[in-house]
Amino acid sequence: MSKMLSYCGFKLNSKKRLLQNSFIILFCLSLFGCDALLNANNQSDGVIYCSEGNPTSFNPQLDTSGTTVDASSHQIYDRLLDFDGQTGNVIAGLATSWLISDNGLRYTFQLRKNVEFHQTDYFTPTRAFNVDDVIFSFDRWRLKDSVYHNVSGGAYPYADSLGLGKLIERVERINTYRLEIVLKQPQSSFLSNLATDFAVILSKEYAEQLEQNDQKDLIDRQPIGTGPFKFANFRQDSFIRFKKHNQYWGDSIQTEQLIFDITPSSSLRLAKLITGECDAMGLPAHSELEVVRQSKDLILDEKPGLNVGFWAFNTSKPPFDRPEVRRALSLAIDKNALIEAIYFDSAILAKNIVPPTSWAFQTEQKNISYNPSAAQKLLRENGIEPGFTMSIWAMPVERPYNPNAIKMAELMQGYLQAVGVNVEIVSYEWSTFREKLKQGNHDSVLIGWSADNGDPDNFYRPLLSCGAIKSGTNRAFWCSEEYDALIDQALRFTNNEDRQYFYFKANALIAEQLPLVPIAHASKYQAFRKNLVGFEINPYGGVKLAGVTKE
Repeated sequence: MSKMLSYCGFKLNSKKRLLQNSFIILFCLSLFGCDALLNANNQSDGVIYCSEGNPTSFNPQLDTSGTTVDASSHQIYDRLLDFDGQTGNVIAGLATSWLISDNGLRYTFQLRKNVEFHQTDYFTPTRAFNVDDVIFSFDRWRLKDSVYHNVSGGAYPYADSLGLGKLIERVERINTYRLEIVLKQPQSSFLSNLATDFAVILSKEYAEQLEQNDQKDLIDRQPIGTGPFKFANFRQDSFIRFKKHNQYWGDSIQTEQLIFDITPSSSLRLAKLITGECDAMGLPAHSELEVVRQSKDLILDEKPGLNVGFWAFNTSKPPFDRPEVRRALSLAIDKNALIEAIYFDSAILAKNIVPPTSWAFQTEQKNISYNPSAAQKLLRENGIEPGFTMSIWAMPVERPYNPNAIKMAELMQGYLQAVGVNVEIVSYEWSTFREKLKQGNHDSVLIGWSADNGDPDNFYRPLLSCGAIKSGTNRAFWCSEEYDALIDQALRFTNNEDRQYFYFKANALIAEQLPLVPIAHASKYQAFRKNLVGFEINPYGGVKLAGVTKE
């Protein structure tokens, strides 16, 4: 077998590595044969990206799911601002320049001219992008009386979790290419929020056409944007097809077509990557990384992730509404063992909800040590007797911050059983899982968060603020006026050291109250074939395929 695998391009230089990875490679061989492994797909007119699931829509305003963001945000749309992938600084997008008033309340944007919207079988634009499109896009999520606010459910979880609608006093048209946004109070993270995956710009003209035809719901299923690719068609559980936007304003060279091959199984995504049926794959399983490293035709890209995997308690339900009970349960879990078993050396133990790459990370923050004796004692002191049963909800999908939540839940089940707590593990299909979480049916949940900008507010506010309960990103259902006041105060300062003071106080409050237990910060990976050019990890959000081509 070793000779056969070597012949097919794998450099497995140890028996241990062979045993660890041969099941995946043999799976590929059984499906496609060695000839297929040697003969990659040489089509040069398109790029095929193996994704893990179906988007819920093609509008990232409506959803914080990475699957939806990957399929829409950077392929179909643009934003007023973007992030420099190397420095994290805010750079020009559809806005070429901006001015901020001395009091930090007025933001004036000069917009880019000669930016064309997509022309498709279902829409032909009669004008270029202008200020009216920005106002329409912002008003949709911030104003409840907007004609489109309630289309597709009327929920805008990212904007709502950050309170952006309440923050903005008004959005004003100065002229066709000049815009002013007035805030109710200064906020140092405002520009960063305008550069995130969710701040996309839609076409007002397209929206008006759909309204006239009584087809408003199509705006999120048959999208129109200004991005590098235009939507062609989507087949559930099969593929998404995009075509090159020939009038794209950016300077990147696009491939003629882009296909998202929807393949939920990570092993099958890897098999397709090995054979060349896919050019790149999303979310390689941590157990498969070595296979990618050992293939001479594949590249594994890795960067530190702006993420956190955590165990959140539903603090709206007794007895999880008591910090002492949450602490007792936390003491029963060996986080170091979880990281070793689940992450395969691709994550570090989390102390805070922000990762070490953030300037708000607190090095001296103490971790909760594994102490089952103390856990058992504290449980009994708080009336939790042997035989108590609770649920751990485990997300059914792989994410960098938790590549196998169900296995993690099974391990935690054993730890908790040792202190007299029975655990029921609950999981559903991903969209159903997320919807039921919003309803607060869980006792606790294993999930996480990937930030789309480097500002620490992108962790603190959506994960634990009172406003984020309604939007569905605060899985702990924890609401603390003291906490909200601290993170609000942090945004009134522009100096990082001043802001750090308030975030450190917020860290102390989280450690005291334990609405959630940070578990891990994981690296972010992308796997792709060596003939793919220009494909890089986007550290600040969803996958970017503009400018990616094949040699």
